[in-house]
Amino acid sequence: MIITIITFIIVFGVLVLVHEFGHYYFAKRAGILVREFSIGMGPKIWWKRKNGTTYTVRILPVGGYVRLAGNDDEDEEEMRPGTPLTLQLNGQNKVVTINTSSKSTLFQGIPLQLVDSDLTDGLWIKGFVNGNESEVKTYEVDHDAVVIERDGTQVQIAPRDVQFQSASLPARMMTNFAGPMNNFILSLLVFIVLGFTLAGVPTNSNQIGKVNANSVAARAGLKAGDRITHVGKVRVNNWSELATNLSSKPGQKVHLTYQRAGKTKSVTVKPKMVKQSKQKVGQIGIIEQQKTGIQARLLFGWQQFAQAGTLIFSVLGHMFTHGFILNDLGGPVAIYAGTSQATALGVNGVLNFLAMLSINLGIVNLLPIPALDGGKLLLNIIEAVIRRPIPEKAEGIVTMIGFMLLLILMILVTWNDIQRYFIR
Repeated sequence: MIITIITFIIVFGVLVLVHEFGHYYFAKRAGILVREFSIGMGPKIWWKRKNGTTYTVRILPVGGYVRLAGNDDEDEEEMRPGTPLTLQLNGQNKVVTINTSSKSTLFQGIPLQLVDSDLTDGLWIKGFVNGNESEVKTYEVDHDAVVIERDGTQVQIAPRDVQFQSASLPARMMTNFAGPMNNFILSLLVFIVLGFTLAGVPTNSNQIGKVNANSVAARAGLKAGDRITHVGKVRVNNWSELATNLSSKPGQKVHLTYQRAGKTKSVTVKPKMVKQSKQKVGQIGIIEQQKTGIQARLLFGWQQFAQAGTLIFSVLGHMFTHGFILNDLGGPVAIYAGTSQATALGVNGVLNFLAMLSINLGIVNLLPIPALDGGKLLLNIIEAVIRRPIPEKAEGIVTMIGFMLLLILMILVTWNDIQRYFIR
């Protein structure tokens, strides 16, 4: 269990880190202020500020996020009129630190009861100093001033020029797409790494790589290098088609057509009946041809990536056309259960699991659902079509509705996963 928990934390952490780094990197390139880069959820256990971004690690290793300037309204909660604050000024009498937390103190800070503030355009803050309600004093706020939030985390303020909406539309679209894109890149790279960990990679060819001794194929005279072209009257072009047709005929006589040294030959075999996953399948004792070259291993990684993507799209398509049940979906609990199974298969099992999860996360995040990256991209596309920004209020309402629906779905999926995997 300890190994599974550690593996789960690593796998989930890598997925989140790679996804959020995509948003972070392209936001930085677009001049958008990344106020916070968080790994994990809940109370923070570590934080550090560097180059305008606060990096945090939080206690629950089940997610993460980037806070882009203009995409969060937490300052409005922290900076309500009447809030007691402490200000710190620089040599030009500009506010460089605004402390809203009771967990930290500012050296030589100015106590102020907030009356009003504008940290977006005007960059000023005013209130009663030292409890003197007879005079409202106004202070100019530095462009790069810091707010100490109630939990003690320091984040930079978000002036208009560094907000998400101030970036160009292509830059915003790239920032939204970058998270899923990074998941696709990670998945492809991991599948390629898997190809290099194997002694040889399958080619999905209809050519025999090896014939097991004393097997049905060996007794029939089949040899390595033979290329099977037909199973009965059915033409087979690759190993998948060959294996499917042979496995469906356990204990039945089958006529095989094959090529050897440029000549076409035929033989009749009777596949041995074998039980696999409580099903009877036919086997004749042949092994798929494998290659060890660099090009073959790279191609294997790409093929695995493409097959995984095709499978996920197929499952999603079936869900949308035939409806879905909660068992079709899985959350962190299902991922933990899958991690346990993958860990039992060793490093390669974990790598394959990570690659599958990464491409899954990328595709699901691109679904045109509000609050997901795909929903944000859809709004970007609408903005490009109508050639004007979507009203912030309308966008906020749509995003909030999508977020609430996703939250409800996540709760239902998590409870269903708990019942599936842990309640018997």
